[in-house]
Amino acid sequence: MMNLTHVAPWLSKQGVWGPVTATLDWCEINHQFSPYVAEMANTFSNLFTISLSLGGCMDAINEGLPNRYALGYLGVALVGVGSFFFHATLLFEAQLADELPMIYVGSLCLFMLFDTKGGFGLQTLRTKGLIALLILFDALFTWSYMVYRNPVYHQAVFASIVISTAARVAYILNSTEAGKGIPPKTKAVITNFFSTGFGLFAFGFFVWNLDNLFCHKLTEWKLSIGWPAAFLLEGHSWWHVLTGLGTYYMFIGVQYATVCVKESHRDYVVKHDYGIPYLRRSHLKVH
Repeated sequence: MMNLTHVAPWLSKQGVWGPVTATLDWCEINHQFSPYVAEMANTFSNLFTISLSLGGCMDAINEGLPNRYALGYLGVALVGVGSFFFHATLLFEAQLADELPMIYVGSLCLFMLFDTKGGFGLQTLRTKGLIALLILFDALFTWSYMVYRNPVYHQAVFASIVISTAARVAYILNSTEAGKGIPPKTKAVITNFFSTGFGLFAFGFFVWNLDNLFCHKLTEWKLSIGWPAAFLLEGHSWWHVLTGLGTYYMFIGVQYATVCVKESHRDYVVKHDYGIPYLRRSHLKVH
């Protein structure tokens, strides 16, 4: 936890939610602007991820894409909602609402990438087995994290899921028969989306750690600059924006890779609306 009382003791306050019970407290000064919102920038920066994910969900529904993609977008939006309440309250219960959905969404993406047989139904034995493994993994992690409340444990598991997702995408594209049938141009598009998202994640993690390492100096700068300009120095808020966008790009890559191997690369294409990519059907197709 960060302790800023010797930097700005007159600014850090206790809000209506009571003392901090979360295992993490970020660099932003607590309840500086409102007794209801502990960390103003860290809270409202989640609106970017929520809006982006809900837009993707609506587009997936309108385009008639497989339901698992709309569910994935809703999961990412749920992470944003949980993070909103976590940073607003700094309560452990709200922290769980942020951190547990991160694991659920990541494991859902791995389910999508391992469920590579043709079609998007849930009837095959392989699909049912993968769903059972998904539920079992999420349940075991939830139980273990409730018992072992170490944020480093959560971060290690989440990082392992992200790395495993990247490795699985690379394997599908380069080492499977279905992947070998995808044209190089399409593979390049998928790889670009995933590598861009992964890069945004990595850069967000770098900014987040700068926020942790240089918190006291950054707080002094914030006090010197004043608000609202000082909000630009909230590193964890930039983590929210960068990882929200990074997750979105990686999820587009996951969608494009899986529709190519489960159906056909000819049936889908990525289009951009206002600079935001979306997966589209390349022509009308009856399911």
